[in-house]
Amino acid sequence: QVQLVESGGNLVQAGGSLRLSCEASGIIFRVATMRWFRQAPGKQRELVADITRDGTTNYATAAKGRFTISRDNGKNTVYLQMKSLEPEDTAVYYCNADFGVQDYWGQGTQVTVSS
Repeated sequence: QVQLVESGGNLVQAGGSLRLSCEASGIIFRVATMRWFRQAPGKQRELVADITRDGTTNYATAAKGRFTISRDNGKNTVYLQMKSLEPEDTAVYYCNADFGVQDYWGQGTQVTVSS
């Protein structure tokens, strides 16, 4: 059974930091491209960052310079370190495991940034 479990979401003041985690089970984690998406109320889900199996990273414009994605294949976990958070970062953050022919989603974790 495939499971992606996000954690680390919280209420934080603007300028603060959070680290999100997504632990995977039931998949061959090390070969997946792992992605973080977010969805704010009334908006479409958008890509925040991704990291390939070989560690190549990619960031959305809004995330560049403030967010860092990383992975620990030994722990089947992908992380999203977020700093200098802004109210506009308020959203449910989802992790995604992409194998090309199939992908899997977690249930999401809420991040709320107060001004």
